Amino acid sequence: MKIASFHTRVVRARYRRPFVISSGTSPDLVSLVVEVRTTDGASGFGEASPMTAYTGETLAGLCAAVTEHVAPALVGRDPRDLAGAHAAMDAAIRGQHLAKAALDLALHDLAGRAAGWPAHLLLGGGQVAGTVPTTWVVGLGTLDEMAEEAARYAAAGFRHVKLKGGDDPALDVELVTTVRKAVPESVELSLDANEGYAPGEAARTVARLADAGLDLVEQPLPRWDLEGLAALRARGGVRVMADESVQSAHDALEVVRRGAADVLNIKILKVGGLYRARQIAALAETAGLAVKVGTMPELGVATLAAAHLSAALPHATVPPDLVGPLLVEDEPLAPAPFAGTPGTGLVELPLTPGLGHGLEGSTD
Repeated sequence: MKIASFHTRVVRARYRRPFVISSGTSPDLVSLVVEVRTTDGASGFGEASPMTAYTGETLAGLCAAVTEHVAPALVGRDPRDLAGAHAAMDAAIRGQHLAKAALDLALHDLAGRAAGWPAHLLLGGGQVAGTVPTTWVVGLGTLDEMAEEAARYAAAGFRHVKLKGGDDPALDVELVTTVRKAVPESVELSLDANEGYAPGEAARTVARLADAGLDLVEQPLPRWDLEGLAALRARGGVRVMADESVQSAHDALEVVRRGAADVLNIKILKVGGLYRARQIAALAETAGLAVKVGTMPELGVATLAAAHLSAALPHATVPPDLVGPLLVEDEPLAPAPFAGTPGTGLVELPLTPGLGHGLEGSTD
């Protein structure tokens, strides 16, 4: 079995309301779907979503990286040789993690189908009960809008709610204070500042957030300020999670060396795919750190990959962000596993071979 060809298409889904973080606003969730076909007629599907305000990568650049560099480097290779595939992709082009992740997901999907295994078994996990809990992510909005949304989803069964912040530290404290009163004490609260706090004000802000009832603060400082993150972590009061600071296994190693985080947010697309994500997860486990499997967000194929990875990692103790398919008006790739999630906080983990999205045939 060898890789014979690849095929791509762009998929767009309208957000129910524009997805807003401190670095920008997205009205649509746009993904590139990649199908890898083998010489014996098998197929595997991957996906990558270029959220330009977050990653700096555009759809045009992603398409060019896939079709002109990354995918051609894999033609003729055994699709089950994941380590070799990443070596070939890295030799073809530097960086371009989203493009490599799209192909990586397709290869994992294909390998799982060939083996007859769901992806979480392929990733080293055991058989699971069939559901994975997800965090609910509240995008930026007015204080009343965000508090109402957090309370609504906590009441529906979500046991971890993540609030987006970073624009106004004082407003973030007010938001956490309001939401903490509105949700059950058992619900964990995190706030993602998306690098929004200035180094000089971060310590005081995080202390106030801890007093307001925050459990976890995500990337409060610029990605390069590992010394500052380590200082915040040393103060205690609230756990610190690194996200933008972890773009690769080398970044994760430096975060561990500096003692800069309690939790690593591993976003599969950001780091180049499931193969690289597992390397970072192993590093975190060795260092005694927890992990969270994040998303940017994505549609059904990549979100299912995140669900499988989270299910395979015992130290993925912070619920993953599996909400991309819930944030759009109509999920076009894999709606079934997410159909019951709004009322339960649980994603149905497919037990069929591969990623379990149900896509078949050509994406042409």
